[in-house]
Amino acid sequence: MVAWRAVSVGAVAASAVAAAVVLPVEGGPSRPQAQAVAAATARPLAGKVIVIDPGHNGRNYKHPKVINRKVPAGPFKKACDTTGTATDSGYAEHAYTFDVATRMARLLRAQGATVHLTRPNDTGVGPCVNQRAALANKVRAHAAISIHADGAPGKRRGFHVILPGYVKGYTGPIVTPSKWLGYDIRYAFRKGTGQPYANYIGRDGLDVRTDLGGLNMSKVPKVFIECGNMRNATDAARMRSAAWRQRAAVSLATGMAHYLKR
Repeated sequence: MVAWRAVSVGAVAASAVAAAVVLPVEGGPSRPQAQAVAAATARPLAGKVIVIDPGHNGRNYKHPKVINRKVPAGPFKKACDTTGTATDSGYAEHAYTFDVATRMARLLRAQGATVHLTRPNDTGVGPCVNQRAALANKVRAHAAISIHADGAPGKRRGFHVILPGYVKGYTGPIVTPSKWLGYDIRYAFRKGTGQPYANYIGRDGLDVRTDLGGLNMSKVPKVFIECGNMRNATDAARMRSAAWRQRAAVSLATGMAHYLKR
C-alpha cells in the first residue's frame, strides 16, 4: 500500500505545467537525460488509460422508450439509463456530471494520461449503462469512474463512493482493485472539497452495491461517486458553483492519479 502524501487542491493542476528549459549542470546528467526526467515529472500518467463516465445525458428525458429498454446489467437486466436528478432550482445532474468530467479529463490529459469520456457532449441520449462499461473494457482502461449526484430527501447531505460488490461470474476480478481506487477517490474528494461523508447511506463515505450495471459489466477497476445531494440546499449551492466544480474535478483527478501510481 502506498501511503497518502499531503496534496493541496492545486497540486494536480500545478503538476500539469510543463517544465521550463532544463540546463545541464557540470558533473550532472546530460541535457537529453535532464529533459527526459523533466518530461517524466511533467507527465507522470503517460501510458495510463482512464475512462470517465458523466452520468446520464441531456436529452434522456425526451426519449423514454430508449432509456427504459432493458439491457444486460450483470446476471439480470435493468433500464438502459435514467434522466438523473436536479436541484430544486433546476440545475440538472447530467449538466453537473458532464462539467466535472470534462474538467477532470483536462487535468489528467495534462499529466499525460489517455482519457476517454463515455459521451462527447450533454445534448445526446444514453449511452446505456452496459455500453458505458463496455467502452472502458474495450480500451483496456487502467481505471474508470462514473460521476453522479444524488437526489435524496433534502435534509440529507454529503458524498459517498460506490464500490462494486462480489457478483459471481462478473465482478470478482475487479472487487479488490476497485476498493483501493475507491479509497483514493474518497480521501482526495473529502480533502479537496471539504464535502462531508453522506449522513444517510453507506459508512464513512463508502457504499457497496451489486445492482449497478455500470459496475457489474466492468472488467476494469471502477467506482461511482455521488458528489452530494442535489436536493439539499448546501450541497446544491456547491454543485451550482463553477469554482466548487473545479475543486471537485481537481480532487477526483488527484485521487485517480494516486491510485494509478500505486
